[in-house]
Amino acid sequence: MKALIPSARWAAIRLFAMDVDGILTDGIVEIHSDGTESKRFSILDGMGLVQLRKHGIETAWISGRASDATIVRASELRIPHLVQGRIDKITALKELAATLNFRADQIVYMGDDNIDTAAIEWAGIGVSVPDAMPEPFAAADYITHRPAGRGAVREVCEHILAARGHNSTPTA
Repeated sequence: MKALIPSARWAAIRLFAMDVDGILTDGIVEIHSDGTESKRFSILDGMGLVQLRKHGIETAWISGRASDATIVRASELRIPHLVQGRIDKITALKELAATLNFRADQIVYMGDDNIDTAAIEWAGIGVSVPDAMPEPFAAADYITHRPAGRGAVREVCEHILAARGHNSTPTA
């Protein structure tokens, strides 16, 4: 069982960065006969990310594969930092942190596969999901109760917002 993360650590977060497939989705990518693909994204997760933006928290998606579906969803949610086709997640995350002038302890990174492990370990709070591969699962400070693609990202958003004294109820 992972230790409880103190509220002060959640409150210090200024950037929530995450993998896409297996975190924002259930990890299934459907490839259609015409070569197009489709992914399923949770509306719960989307609302959490919108609420983070409204409260001044930066968000970033760092994906190992390029995907038009990811671009469309990131655009809908106005995700300001979208990095695709990078399997060196730790390098991408450190570059982003340097650009934004954030320290590791101001960052949450969430991932589910071995290419996410170093970023999970480096971030101030490393997060994974219940069905992650063993290496990132073991490296994570926090394992979500909700599964990937079904509110796991929202769960992390809720921790950040609550620690900062915000409730995640949508506002106009």
